[in-house]
Amino acid sequence: MTQEALYEQIRLKKSFLCIGLDIDLEKLPPQFKKSKDPLFEFAQSIIDATHSYAVAYKPNLAFFETYGLEGWKAFAKITQYLKQKHPQHFIIADAKRGDIGNTASRYAKAFFENYNVDAVTIAPYMGKDAVEPFLSYKDKFGILLALTSNPGASDFQFTELAGQKLYEKVLEKSKNWEGAQQLMYVVGATKAAALSDIRKIIPEAFLLVPGVGAQGGSLKEVAEEGLNKQCGLLVNSSRGILYASQGKDFAEAAAKEAQILQEEMAYYLEQKKLL
Repeated sequence: MTQEALYEQIRLKKSFLCIGLDIDLEKLPPQFKKSKDPLFEFAQSIIDATHSYAVAYKPNLAFFETYGLEGWKAFAKITQYLKQKHPQHFIIADAKRGDIGNTASRYAKAFFENYNVDAVTIAPYMGKDAVEPFLSYKDKFGILLALTSNPGASDFQFTELAGQKLYEKVLEKSKNWEGAQQLMYVVGATKAAALSDIRKIIPEAFLLVPGVGAQGGSLKEVAEEGLNKQCGLLVNSSRGILYASQGKDFAEAAAKEAQILQEEMAYYLEQKKLL
């Protein structure tokens, strides 16, 4: 999917909602306890209930890898289902990969060729040769961890280097890497105060913004500081949607939570005259 096609979906749906598929079997409604394929069946139900409100889905690989081969099979089935039934959605493999060039190229091949996702999250610590292999695929994207929403982000990301914070250095440096036009960046909603400065460094890039909902981030603050002329935001919500109910109405409850976020997003898009 191109960035232009993603923006068209944002305008069409009046939404920049990404739904994180962080599927924990222990939190699923009772009807999935006896299922032969609970990860896929739950994801399918969530997707079918929310697809009209979301423009992207983000399977979190940790929640699939923990179940071994069956988890990987479920991940593959979810990506295939999205491509076949809801092909207009942007698919992000939240894998947080980051390794030397020849290894990175195999990760890129796995996710972009075997699973056919649109983007992969990448840790930038090892530098450009750990990232550039992901940027060599046409209409595929690497999403660089820049400023994350977790409490430990301050351990390294705010470290000062010659008057510049480390996350700012990552942003600046990455702009010169080969294929940089295919970079997106993770910026946590709980760090919304930094968004105006981040936009000065990467005004045109898409930002994947986790942390709205269960982690307490403000959608209003993110929209005010992060929206650009092509929206430029994918705001992720996971637990707040997936586990809105653990009863038989789980899908309806998920749809309701997704709709609430979509309607708020539509308001901010209209305010910025992006619709």
